[in-house]
Amino acid sequence: MDFDPFCPLGDSGIVVTLGDGIDSRTHEKVMALLGYLEEHPFEGMVEIVPGFTTVVVYYDPIRLFHLGVSFPYEWVLGKLKEMVSQFAGRKAGEARRVEIPVCYGGDFGPDLVEVASHNGLTPDEVIRIHSEAEYLIYMIGFAPGFPYLGGMDKRISTPRRRSPRLAIPEGSVGIGGEQTGIYPIESPGGWQLIGRTPLALFQPDENPPSLLRAGDIVRFRPVTQEEYVALGGAD
Repeated sequence: MDFDPFCPLGDSGIVVTLGDGIDSRTHEKVMALLGYLEEHPFEGMVEIVPGFTTVVVYYDPIRLFHLGVSFPYEWVLGKLKEMVSQFAGRKAGEARRVEIPVCYGGDFGPDLVEVASHNGLTPDEVIRIHSEAEYLIYMIGFAPGFPYLGGMDKRISTPRRRSPRLAIPEGSVGIGGEQTGIYPIESPGGWQLIGRTPLALFQPDENPPSLLRAGDIVRFRPVTQEEYVALGGAD
């Protein structure tokens, strides 16, 4: 990178850029810095938000003023520069593995046939390819608990719908281009829907509220409609 990796975000945040591409090496750096900050929080730190290539660190400038820090941004920037130099070469912790049950096709996956047709496959082949892969969660965003997954097989990549749906049911599993994802709440969206999970990805009353987090490895497990209902899904 030939630019300053530290950038202010308003008056209470700093963006630390650790790479210029979405890849596993940059992701390792993001997760390593995230882990280091979680283990070594500094005074006034409020929240850490990992992204594809960045870590955003939010801090409370008022608290720092009360602690006698005259220039909070410069103080936090100095802390982060020191931390980045200290965590260099550090490995991220072992990834957590999460299995997501999915009922594919039918009313739960109304676009499964379209995805299959677009790629010259049968619906069963799409299900097999989609559920055999392991997916790395690069970040959580777009909607609360929405995982940005890497690792989908290009054999099932499908363009987004020309006309987005106004309401996609919670738990819907979709494909958009070369990515797959899960809608944690009902929302508009243009991805091709191939199935649905009965798991609640976002529970605001829980701590943490998101079932999934950056760095997790996800695997999808096909289930029948009966299993879907038995796992708590609405029929």
